[in-house]
Amino acid sequence: MSVLVLAEIDNGALSPATARIVAAASRLGPVDLLVPGPQAAGAEAARIAGVAKVFTSAVEMRAESLAMLLSTLTMRYRYIVAGASSLGKDVMPRLAAMLDIQPVTDIVAIESPTRFVRPVYAGNALETVSDPQDRHVLTIRAAAFRPAAGDNDAPVEVLDAPAVSAAKLIATHRNESDIPDLPTARIVVAGGVSVGSREGFALVEKLASVLGAAIGATRAAVDAGYAPNDWQVGQTGKIIAPELYIAVGISGALQHLAGIQGARKIIAINKDAEAPLVRIADLALIGDLFEIVPQLIAELEKAGLGR
Repeated sequence: MSVLVLAEIDNGALSPATARIVAAASRLGPVDLLVPGPQAAGAEAARIAGVAKVFTSAVEMRAESLAMLLSTLTMRYRYIVAGASSLGKDVMPRLAAMLDIQPVTDIVAIESPTRFVRPVYAGNALETVSDPQDRHVLTIRAAAFRPAAGDNDAPVEVLDAPAVSAAKLIATHRNESDIPDLPTARIVVAGGVSVGSREGFALVEKLASVLGAAIGATRAAVDAGYAPNDWQVGQTGKIIAPELYIAVGISGALQHLAGIQGARKIIAINKDAEAPLVRIADLALIGDLFEIVPQLIAELEKAGLGR
């Protein structure tokens, strides 16, 4: 029961999410990894534990080209897997349509070779899906799985890129940042609309900087212009599963809770003791965030963090 995984590439480099997807896919059988783009990423991918073989290709990073390349390899594999990211959500439905297969998406647990668990109703419930098809097209939520180790040395094979389609990539725009990747970060500090302004949100950023954490935001905070869209966490944003999630001024709308259900520990800073997120938090600090957060930052810096 062989598995082909489409690697996640971020700005020409292998994304940390790939090791998580490989760890999940390894439960289904031996894993081969397709790495589109530069061969340097292929060499990095070869070190991921559980990978039997790495394919690299200079294919264009567009859904049509990637789906076409995957379709030429599918006869070798029972499972074709990608992350439930913007890339996977763009490529895998196209591939499933080409193969006339019903995909199973947003998998958060694998119970057996044909039984998968995925969230429904904005993350308020989990359903177990039985997939009796001979071949399976799957997308996996990388944040739901721990990453595979990096002590491997798999062989690398170069594949020819498929013919270029009529579509043409005009430009790619990217926001550069040195903060940890939000979907795979161990610690996430997020702010809600209660911070009141862009200047108020700077407190969230300062706390994240001291902790070496990624920065998140609610949809309301993003819509208000306090934070960029890349930081949005929730059903319509990014799905995360950090070891520690610190929510600053976040009440906990259902759409936001759907994005953090995998968090292992939650700390809520809020003046409303009855807020939904406060109720599910492992620790709640009740009070004015503009008093609590600066005190917390000061104590952390006193302890030697953030220097």
